Amino acid sequence: MPKNRNAFSSLAAWRRRALSRAVHRGWRWVQESGAVTAEHPGRLRFGRIGEGTRLAFPQGTVFGEPWIELGAHCVIGEQVTLTAGLMPDLDLGPEPILTLGDGVVLGRGSHVVADTKVTIGSDTYCGPYVYITSTNHSYDDPHEPVGRQWPRMEPVAIGPGCWIGTGAVILPGATLGRNVVVAAGAVVRGEVPDHAVVAGAPARVVRSWDPEKGWQPPLRTPAPVPIPSGVTPEQLLALAEPGETPSPSGD
Repeated sequence: MPKNRNAFSSLAAWRRRALSRAVHRGWRWVQESGAVTAEHPGRLRFGRIGEGTRLAFPQGTVFGEPWIELGAHCVIGEQVTLTAGLMPDLDLGPEPILTLGDGVVLGRGSHVVADTKVTIGSDTYCGPYVYITSTNHSYDDPHEPVGRQWPRMEPVAIGPGCWIGTGAVILPGATLGRNVVVAAGAVVRGEVPDHAVVAGAPARVVRSWDPEKGWQPPLRTPAPVPIPSGVTPEQLLALAEPGETPSPSGD
């Protein structure tokens, strides 16, 4: 191959790398600039947005913000929908419609649709693409398209400390207690007691906590070993080795 062709190929490769780096730097700048926080709310005017809470960019559909209250240190992933009311520009009264407690995490692509009151307790974590709604279409009239029939609305309450797995659906009227685990893909309706694990569609309790007997049925895996305090990031690699528990001093 002629030398000038090699030079041309090298120059083209350098340009592609430079362009790629520029695009990634630009996108990071856009993500940082487009994120919503209490200090930089952009066009969104929530009823409350707590300290340390951040809505990643790009946001999903957001409307009814005056009736949405977000606690402190919440993490809202990209393309998350948060809505209060059936449509934008409604007067929904003096009380909040959608309330997130402190430390709530909503994974990428999740939807929280609150046409009537929806509350999510503090430190509840939702995986990606979770759907929480207070509204369902009715199908009472067999002659009218379902999408044109007036929906039914029931409040939703999710207790503190819950974990809701990827793709789970929380239906109108659902009430989840404290520290409930919802398996990925589960469809939840009705009441779920504290410290329960639910799975399936419709979801049912598959494991629960008994103060005297512990988890029933018993857990099949040992409890995870906490990372010792003071361990450096470099020492964390050693934790993967069987029988290795590095001391904080590195000995």
